[in-house]
Amino acid sequence: MPADAVPSDAVLSDGVPTDGVDFGAAVAEVVRLIPPGHVMTYGDVAAALGSRASRAVGKVMAHEGAGLPWWRVVRAGGHPPLHHEARALEHYRAEGTPLVQGASTWRLDMRRARWSPTTDGDDPY
Repeated sequence: MPADAVPSDAVLSDGVPTDGVDFGAAVAEVVRLIPPGHVMTYGDVAAALGSRASRAVGKVMAHEGAGLPWWRVVRAGGHPPLHHEARALEHYRAEGTPLVQGASTWRLDMRRARWSPTTDGDDPY
């Protein structure tokens, strides 16, 4: 979906489209595009829709994301969705998502795992 898909005069101050665009459906469409082994941040998903509403993306994922690859939408610091870390880690390992292991915790290797619908959808690393 192109970044200019939503005209700037058709959004609320929080960046959520108001011109009849189903924001939840648009978020779901972007999330379904994320290839296995890759991730986008909440802000990345919003930006792909021409929005700055990362919190609205989080709300959509919390309420409507069960049927989506929810583990592929992460916090900006490379951490998985709160309270779903163990389940997400199972998915990351199964998909070969690049991880960084610290002394006591892990996070995603965002340099290698981050994906954008505007870049080559194949393996970017």
